[in-house]
Amino acid sequence: MTTAATVPARRWTYVIPVAAIMYMLAYLDRNNVSIILPYMDEDFPLSGSAKGMAGGIFFVGYMFLQIPAAVLAARWSARKTVFILMIAWGLAAMACGLVRSETQLYVARFVLGVFEGGVWPAVLILLASWFPLRERARANALWMACLPISSILMAPLSGWMLDHLDWRTVFVAQGLPPLVWAVVWWFAIADRPSQARWVSPEERAHVEGALAEDEAAKPSAGQAGYGQTLRDRRVQLLVLVYFCWITGFYGFNLWLPSVIKSMTGDASATAVGWLTAVPYTVALAAMLYNAARSDRTGNRRAAVAVPQVVAIAGLLAGQLVHGGIAQMALLCVVAAGVYAPYGPFWAMPAQVLRFEVIAVAMGLINALGNLGGFMGPYLVGWLTDLTGSQDAGFVALAGFLAAGAAVSWFCLRPASPVGDHAVAAQRTA
Repeated sequence: MTTAATVPARRWTYVIPVAAIMYMLAYLDRNNVSIILPYMDEDFPLSGSAKGMAGGIFFVGYMFLQIPAAVLAARWSARKTVFILMIAWGLAAMACGLVRSETQLYVARFVLGVFEGGVWPAVLILLASWFPLRERARANALWMACLPISSILMAPLSGWMLDHLDWRTVFVAQGLPPLVWAVVWWFAIADRPSQARWVSPEERAHVEGALAEDEAAKPSAGQAGYGQTLRDRRVQLLVLVYFCWITGFYGFNLWLPSVIKSMTGDASATAVGWLTAVPYTVALAAMLYNAARSDRTGNRRAAVAVPQVVAIAGLLAGQLVHGGIAQMALLCVVAAGVYAPYGPFWAMPAQVLRFEVIAVAMGLINALGNLGGFMGPYLVGWLTDLTGSQDAGFVALAGFLAAGAAVSWFCLRPASPVGDHAVAAQRTA
């Protein structure tokens, strides 16, 4: 008899890498503005609040396709949905290099957000068709590891490109890879094991059987449908946690290169890019460790709340230290804290919601929660203009992370048979 430990697991080497590279390119096109903005001032001067707006308006557009794309992925095809969005966002990313005014930059970033917005929930739906709950946090984290990996690889690359090319060319050049990778995605990805030629019968039977068990163990959706899902208190709490956490996450991410540039004075863009990669390297290790521990213990609440507390400590301590190795070490602590919750957080909705309604729930969580991606960068920029220092902005980010950690720990207690302890039991069965 084939056990779970001996079942072939080609899904880990087919689905995860292709999806990770795809989203790495999306994250590059989303976050390259953080590296490029400090070097636009000579021919495209922007105030601190304008820079925050340029980084944050992406997330206003980001919310529009969240639920529609999630529903399309669940009812039609995650593979086809992501393919179409890849083409659209690649073209929108290239358009950022063609802008001639501050308003045009805002519009280009907004449109980029619209097309990228549907990718995240569509891929989460895809992973939910390939990885049972007992593997979900690790699968999520391995895919989401593309976020810090993208920054580790692309921050130095963007810095090097800025030393040799103008910022417009960098925007255009970095919008091309998604158009190429869309071809790989089309031929490599299948929506579910039954549609993939490379899956063995044993692996197909194992995955489909485990997913059926997961669904059977969840509370029945009954006649609730989407309306009750949107009114569900746990879904609303997940939205609140995600908003607070993402406010801190993107507020830190957008302004990290600017902090490092101010630390290094006259350093080249390449040097700033390499130094920016250091905190993201620490963040990658923290993400993978926290996800594996979360799957092993089943304690999703702690895996979401504790890293945010660590990030708060780093942000507040950073206000007392300026420059040198100590400040870089604290930036690494904050990066680890804001990245580590990703895998465990996105395993939470699947613990309590059935597949037929999870698409809408994940879309809602990502759409409303990611408005924090507007709040964080803009808040730091506005407070920087107001006070002349980034310190007040980072203290404000710490406050949002504190709220997210508190709600995670005190309000998101397991309330179903597939709660934290049940996941832990599955892992030891």
